[in-house]
Amino acid sequence: MRSTAGTTWTAQVVSAGRKYEAETAPVANPARTGEIVGTYALAGPRIVKDVVHNALAAAATWGSLSGAERGRLLHAAADALEQNTASRAELLTREQGKVLWESQLDVGGAPRLLRYYADIAPAVDEETVVRDERGTTVIRRLPMGPTVVIVPWNYPVYLCMMALAPALAAGNPVIVKPSEFAPLALTETLAMLASTLPDGVVNVVPGLGSEAGAALVSHPGVRKVLFTGGTETGRAVLRGAAENITSVSLELGGNDPAIVLGTAGLDDRLIREIRRSVYTCTGQVCFNIKRLYVQRGVYDEFVDKFRQAVDEIVVGDGLDPASTIGPLNNERQFASVTALLESTRRAGARVDILGRPLDDADWDNGYFMLPSVVTGIPHDSALVSREQFGPTVPVVPFDDVEDAVRMANDTEYGLAASVWSEDAEHALAVGRRIAAGSVFVNSHRVGSSDMTMPFGGMKRSGLGRNHGMWAIDECSELQALSHRPDTSAFPGPLIQ
Repeated sequence: MRSTAGTTWTAQVVSAGRKYEAETAPVANPARTGEIVGTYALAGPRIVKDVVHNALAAAATWGSLSGAERGRLLHAAADALEQNTASRAELLTREQGKVLWESQLDVGGAPRLLRYYADIAPAVDEETVVRDERGTTVIRRLPMGPTVVIVPWNYPVYLCMMALAPALAAGNPVIVKPSEFAPLALTETLAMLASTLPDGVVNVVPGLGSEAGAALVSHPGVRKVLFTGGTETGRAVLRGAAENITSVSLELGGNDPAIVLGTAGLDDRLIREIRRSVYTCTGQVCFNIKRLYVQRGVYDEFVDKFRQAVDEIVVGDGLDPASTIGPLNNERQFASVTALLESTRRAGARVDILGRPLDDADWDNGYFMLPSVVTGIPHDSALVSREQFGPTVPVVPFDDVEDAVRMANDTEYGLAASVWSEDAEHALAVGRRIAAGSVFVNSHRVGSSDMTMPFGGMKRSGLGRNHGMWAIDECSELQALSHRPDTSAFPGPLIQ
C-alpha cells in the first residue's frame, strides 16, 4: 500500500474541468492534532453560483440519456473508483481518525454502491400504464435537476455515494459539499468519478457549512437537497431551502435503543455484537446503539460480561493495526462527550472507564477517549435522552416489555432500534411497537440495513428514505400523462 504520509492533499473545487481559486483551511489529524494532513478550499457564494450554472448546463444532456445508458456510464465510473482504494483509505483514517479497516469499508464500498445503482438504473425508465373505460394514464419518472449532497464526517465516502449514486441514476447532476472535518479522501474519490463522466455531472464544492453549504441549499437553480448529518443542521437546511420550495431529504441523528430481553442468550457472540454496535467508529455512527435496556433478570450478568468485553478495547492511532478504535474526529465532539460524561458522573451514576491506550506518549496529542459503560443512571438523564456520538453507553434495567417499549419510544428520535432474544418471533412482535424507521432483531450495526430495505428516520430523525428504488424515487419527479376524454365520473361541473 502506498503511504499517504508526507503527501500534500488539497480538496479543491471540482466542476466541469475548470480551475477555481479560493483560500484554503487546514485539515488536522485527530490522532496527532499538530499534523496537518492537507487543506480544503473555502468556496463561497461566487463559486457556488458558477458551479450550479455548470450543473444546470449538464442537466439536459445527462437527464436525456436512458437509464440503461446512464447505467453503462456508471459501471465504467465504478471501474475507476476501484483504483487506489488502499491509499484513499489510509488518507481517510489520517483525516477522520477511525481505524483502517473501517476506512477500507468506507472507501471500498463506494464502487459497489455505484454498481448497484448502475444495475437498477434501467428501471428508472419503466412506466406504469393505467387503462380503463375512460382512457389511459401513463405514470413516469423525470429527473429533478441539480441535486446537492451534503455529507457528514463519520463515513464520508460511503454516505456520499448512498445519496449521489441514486441521484445520478435518476438523471440528476450532483454537487457535493464535503464536511470540513473529512474532505480529502472524498474529494479525491469524486474527482476520479467526475473525470469519467460528462462535464458538470459530478461537482464538488468544499467549504464551510455556513458559507458554501448555505449558498448551495438556497440557490434557486438547485432542485433537490440530500442531507446527512445532525438534527440542528438539518433544520438550517430546511430553512435555507424553503425560500425556493426546494425538495429536501434528511437523514438526521438517532438515539437508537437496544432492548435485551430476558430470553436473550448472553453468549460471547451476542456480547461482542452489541459491543461492536456501540463502539464502531468510536461511537460516531448515526445508528449505533446509543441506549441499552436490559431485562432485570439478566441485567447483572449482562453488565458484567459487557464490561469485560469493552475492557478489551485498545484506543490508538487508526493506522496502527493494534488499535480497536481511534480518536474522536474533532475538538467540538471531544468536548461535548467529555462534558456529558462529567455531568453524568456528578449526578451520581457509575461511569466505568475501560479499555487501554495503545500509546500513552501520544495520548494528549489527539482526541483520544477510553470507552465507558454507565450504570445506575435514570432513564431521564441527559446521557440517555441525548445522542452522545461517542464511545460510551448507558445500560438501564427494565422489569417488563411494556417498560422497555415505553422507554425506547420516549425520544424525539426514531432512526433505528433493535431487540435481542433467542425467541425471534417475540422479538419481532416487540419491534413492531417501536417507533423507528428500522428495527433489527439480534443485530444493530453497519450492514444490518441492506439495499433491499428502505432506510430513514421517523420523528426528528429525518425525512424520506434511502436504499433501492426508494432512493431513486426521492430524486425523481413523477409525471402523469393522461388521455381520459370521458370525465363523466367527475361529481359536478366547475363552471356553471
